[in-house]
Formats: sequence, C-alpha cells, structure tokens
Amino acid sequence: MEVIQRSTEFLAKKGVESPRLQTELLLAHWLRLPRMQLYLNFERSLTAEELGGFRELIQRRGKREPLQHVVGSTSFCGLEIAVNRHVLIPRPETELLAERGWSFLKDRSATNGKTPAALDFGTGSGCLAIALAHECPAAQVCAVDISAEALALARQNAARHGVSERIRFLHGDSLGAAPEGARFDLIISNPPYVPSGEIDRLEPEVRDHDPRLALNGGADGLDYFRRLAAEALPKLEAGGKLMLEFGDGQGEAVREIFRAQKWVVEALVEDYNQRQRILIAHG
Repeated sequence: MEVIQRSTEFLAKKGVESPRLQTELLLAHWLRLPRMQLYLNFERSLTAEELGGFRELIQRRGKREPLQHVVGSTSFCGLEIAVNRHVLIPRPETELLAERGWSFLKDRSATNGKTPAALDFGTGSGCLAIALAHECPAAQVCAVDISAEALALARQNAARHGVSERIRFLHGDSLGAAPEGARFDLIISNPPYVPSGEIDRLEPEVRDHDPRLALNGGADGLDYFRRLAAEALPKLEAGGKLMLEFGDGQGEAVREIFRAQKWVVEALVEDYNQRQRILIAHG
C-alpha cells in the first residue's frame, strides 16, 4: 500500500522510532486486522473514510503522542491494558517484575496452603496487580495509588480481565493506605524513579504524555525507595518479600538504602538488556 510508505516517511521526519512498524500497527488497528493481514491485502485501496481516519492517527503519532495512547491500550504479560494520560504506560521491563511476583505468590500458596496477599504500591493502570491476580488465582491484592483518575482506569482494567473481586483499590500516597494491621506476603512496586531535573530531557512520548506524578522520584530519583525502605518492613508477613523496579544506574544506591534500614537484599535482577532493574529483599 502506498499509504504505508508515505506514512512511514512522515513519521520518520517527525523523529518517531521504527516508523514503518508504527505505521503498520496503526493501520492494522484502524482496519481492525492482525498486522500480518496487511501483507495479504497489500493491493487493497483504502476508502476515503478509511484514509481520513488513518491520517488522523498518523498525525497524532507524528506529534509524538504515544502509540499506546493513540490506540488506547497496550499489552502487558499478554493482557490488554487500557492506558491514558493519567497512567504510566507499562514498559516491557515491568513484565519481569510481574513474573517474579506471581511466581513467588504461587510458591507461597503451594507451600502453606493459605491465600497469599500482595500489595501493589503506585498501581497506575493496575497492570501489576491485575497480572498477579490473573496468574495466581489464589491471591488477594491491594492496589494503592495517589491518583483517583488512575484508580478509575485500573478498576476498568481489572473488570475487563475478571479479577475485580480479588483486587482492592485504595486511594493514597503511602503504605498507610492499606487496611490497618494488614500484612502481605508480597509488596511490589514500580515507583516513580526519574530524577526531577531529568524529566524534561526525556523523549516527548514520556515527557509530554506520561503523568509527572508517575515519573518524578525527587531530586535524585530515590525518594520513593527511601519511603518504602522505611515503611514496608512492618507490613510484610514472615517470609514475605519486597520487589521493586528501579532506573538505570540506581541499583547500588537502592541496595544501600534498604541495607541501611536493616533489609536483607537478596538480588538485583537484570532486565532484557542486562541492566540491573529489580530489587528483591526481605526482612
């Protein structure tokens, strides 16, 4: 299709990464076709209505609006998760955090026969909480976020995947939002970790469209790690674990923050690019 070539060139001029792939994904979304079906219909001409709607999507992407916002959702651990300007777009690296989390919960359930409890701090779209509940049907999850708009979207995502009854969404900016006296087998979080001064240097898709609340980790990016290190230990069950995502180059600083609060740091787990990305610790 000529429209693919022209749109690819347009996105390339606008500085969009992988412009051909982005074009094909948007066209497949607009035509409600699997992307590979585009090649089986390569000689097809678009109607005037189809072309007009597709051009609008391409123009939005050319203004560096994230693909996920243009189409309204993203895939996370095989689950379709709705996203908008009120929530952080889940990154592939966070899937590794989810997998570690649900594997641990499954082991806890198999070992002691009890219902494992998890707390997702800063739930955003609800992707982590939903993945835990979906992959570990025995689990009960509390999901905390400071944004009422984010929680509203997270509830919609939970309902979409049939896990609403096992996730309790709570409004707050600390672990104190959890029910009084509650203790958890797993505390998991992808907290804000971008240093304040670096936000304006991020790619436009992130800088202009992800919520600042979900990005801003304070002057050095480590504010929420200090808070979690200080607050989380009394919330953990015996044998429970804390699992957190952190930013590039923050691993050793995060490790020392938790060691200073008497945590035992089990591991700093690497992501797909062999960069330290996840802290696992216990009391």
